[in-house]
Amino acid sequence: MRTPSTLVAAFILSAVAACGASAQVTSGSTSTSSQPLAQDARPRPQTMHFGDQYRFGDGLTIVISSPKSFNPSGGAYPRSNRAVAFEIAIRNDSTQPYQLSGLSVSATIDGAVAKQLIDSTQGYGGVVDAGKDVQPGRDTRVALAFAVPDQPSPIELTVRPAATSEAVAVYSGST
Repeated sequence: MRTPSTLVAAFILSAVAACGASAQVTSGSTSTSSQPLAQDARPRPQTMHFGDQYRFGDGLTIVISSPKSFNPSGGAYPRSNRAVAFEIAIRNDSTQPYQLSGLSVSATIDGAVAKQLIDSTQGYGGVVDAGKDVQPGRDTRVALAFAVPDQPSPIELTVRPAATSEAVAVYSGST
């Protein structure tokens, strides 16, 4: 016999399982995960390869290019003998404008935090259109660079659609 508390518990479990669904796009193909989240668990970061697409649950899709090594100009900050650049393609397939200023991208080299490199001479000025919104159905591109060691090293880029977002995509490869 079902009691009201049993029905309420079943409804809550169904709702939690539905809320735990997330979507991702990898290697140009879409996959959807409907695994319920454990209590107090955060969504696990999805590890991607450079060049793969990732679709956040809110309809924002990103693709990060493979790292392109270059020698920073004398006016670059911070000073570095070598840097790598990435092009981030952002597509907004949601129903709301995406505030580009919310984009959060960080890098680690061999587990250590890498500093974003600003080299305006070579076109790496950070998120230069941060004040703009990406309208629904539109896309944009952002070029970012990071100071790296002289020797090739493992690198990971962590991307969040907003600094406070629990949704995370991690791209990994080598410099």
